[in-house]
Amino acid sequence: MNKSSNKFRHLVWPLVSLALLLLFNAIFTDNFFKIEVKKQDSTQSVQAPSVPGDSSVPGTAIDPTEVAAAAAAEEVEAAKQTVKESAGQQAVPEKKDDKGVSIFGYYLYGTPIDILNQGSKVMVLAIGMTLVIATGGIDISVGAVMAIAGAIAALLISMLDAGNCIGAGMGPSVYWIIPVLAALVLATLAGFWNGMLVAGFGIQPMVATLVLMVAGRGVAQLITDGQIITFDNPGLVFLCNGHALFLPFSVWIVVAMYVIFGLLTRKTAFGLFIESVGNNERASRYAGIEARRIKWLTYVICGFCAGMAGLLAASNIKCADSNNAGLNLELDAILATVIGGTSMAGGRFFLSGSLVGAILIQTLTTTMYMKNVSPAIVAVPKAMVVIIVCLLQSPVFRAKVLSIFASKAAKGGVQ
Repeated sequence: MNKSSNKFRHLVWPLVSLALLLLFNAIFTDNFFKIEVKKQDSTQSVQAPSVPGDSSVPGTAIDPTEVAAAAAAEEVEAAKQTVKESAGQQAVPEKKDDKGVSIFGYYLYGTPIDILNQGSKVMVLAIGMTLVIATGGIDISVGAVMAIAGAIAALLISMLDAGNCIGAGMGPSVYWIIPVLAALVLATLAGFWNGMLVAGFGIQPMVATLVLMVAGRGVAQLITDGQIITFDNPGLVFLCNGHALFLPFSVWIVVAMYVIFGLLTRKTAFGLFIESVGNNERASRYAGIEARRIKWLTYVICGFCAGMAGLLAASNIKCADSNNAGLNLELDAILATVIGGTSMAGGRFFLSGSLVGAILIQTLTTTMYMKNVSPAIVAVPKAMVVIIVCLLQSPVFRAKVLSIFASKAAKGGVQ
């Protein structure tokens, strides 16, 4: 019994904080959770968030200055979706090609669903970041890798739509797989590069990943020629704007990745090797574990996760914005990992805790946006909540607080 309780003890305070935030939203938000029995027509889909200038032909380039504010406001609009519905503002269905990807079924709407959909990017990043931090490393380049993945996907899909790329003859309902695979492969290669610098050449993880963090957005700008490339391919848009089995499709992507990497790390020796390397790399080498290979592989997995998050970000706004895609999300991923109970020093890790931490951060962000808090100061209350949750998780802090109350009680008893 004690073993089972200790196993999930790291989730207590994050779950308590998450429950309080959701309760706050439920009290002060109309239509906090709404079940809408709506069967989607095969020629229609829910309109995805648009950006200024999106009326132009998909695949054309737009001046980045025209959409710099729009990229930052997408999350605000998604967070206010429930409020708009309560005011009677319904999204206008957008007609699609009958060859496009569509799904029939029923949907769940409301603030919790918006949080899961918008937080899917951070949750995917947190899965890869957890494995890297468990080895005693860190990857601060995932935001730039997201921009690279979104840029190559948007470029290829625009070329396929124009018929200027191999595979265009397969049709728009199929050839969207090509840019998705290309983006994931390129992001995985970026993770391979980080792993080579850290594990192969022994460079400090912060410095090694800082190289790609600085250069990555430049690479993304080179891919898009400094422009914002829009697209309207139904398959690619479906990744973050489609629904399946009552929930946004992005949520199922997170579930699939959690199950895959959860089985990989808990049902094979790979997870034990990661924890061993994180606890004591030298002792792991003496025990016969290929420590450098394990660290290298975690960076490759982190790059893959960043590529998937980049695809979700591009799909959400239907364009590749190299300047703002994934901006500062590496910090949210690190915070989610720490809140979930994984130590920055390496060792034991908790994928489930990282997902809870990511949902907590997204819930806090969405709550502040819905209360019209300026995006410029969102980081301040977010940092305060993160500090409070981390302190509550610290046994040393809890012991000091309890000792203070115990000493006051003792003094009161003596008097």
